Amino acid sequence: MKIAEVHYLGKLRTEAEHLRSGNALTTDAPVDNQGEGQYFSPTDLAATALASCMLTVMGIKARDKGIELEGARVEVVKVMASHPRRIAEIRLDLYLPETPIAPEDRRLLEHTARNCPVAKSLHSDIRQQIHFHWKPKQKLENA
Repeated sequence: MKIAEVHYLGKLRTEAEHLRSGNALTTDAPVDNQGEGQYFSPTDLAATALASCMLTVMGIKARDKGIELEGARVEVVKVMASHPRRIAEIRLDLYLPETPIAPEDRRLLEHTARNCPVAKSLHSDIRQQIHFHWKPKQKLENA
């Protein structure tokens, strides 16, 4: 199934169109690889795809269990290697919202995230550093 078309725009930039929705995004080579760094680079997208995939599958599992994850966010760090130039490591810090979640459900959601399709599709040489930060429920004052 054809999902996208990508066109080279010149100046080390591409535009990718998602065929079903018509949404488009532009990429640019990073500054450390002769680009201007004005947009996501292709390797930025790969690292970011891992974060998006994790949140998506966690959202599916959470919805099925009646758990609200709206407001969750991920900070993404990509570490490049050279010779050959490639992604060496992706560091993700997932910040989960304040919501009552049983420890077994947290473990299930973390397992689900670590086994998302993008995580399983990345080469095993890419180190995936994943840290989950579950915001504790605030104690009521004067309780």
